Amino acid sequence: MMQRRMVSILPVYQFPKTQASLSEPDYRANVPGIAHQRGRKVRGDEVEVRREDQDRINKFSRLSSREQVLEEELKVKAKEKEELDDVSMELELADEDETVPYKIGDAFYHVKLEQAQEMLEKASERIDKDVARLRDDISSIQDQMTQLKVELYARFGKSINLEK
Repeated sequence: MMQRRMVSILPVYQFPKTQASLSEPDYRANVPGIAHQRGRKVRGDEVEVRREDQDRINKFSRLSSREQVLEEELKVKAKEKEELDDVSMELELADEDETVPYKIGDAFYHVKLEQAQEMLEKASERIDKDVARLRDDISSIQDQMTQLKVELYARFGKSINLEK
């Protein structure tokens, strides 16, 4: 027994060609995302943005954000160091037999003056190490950003702004 198939034939409608579709390459040349794929300049004085260029711009942006975060951390550490120095100066005026409240976490503990001074000294050294590490990280980031600025300004000139 033979099976019959029903095939529906729909008319195919052809849209008339418009001016934009006739001159598609010229039309797309003015679209920034498409023009660089075809290897053309977007406008007369603008340079196309290649994938490597975009990667460099993105890396610069990430480094700039990271630098801002580290600068904020550095300010916090500098303030902590200043507060520790103030407390240390105050403890020098205290009697040696006294116990002083020392904050550990959220609680205050009464410790002998000598022990409090030792703990302050260790905390101060720890903050100094953190500050030195932060400064090194910031310096490294700034070096990388400077190199990227040189490369990007050489490529784009005045068309790009990498200043804060």
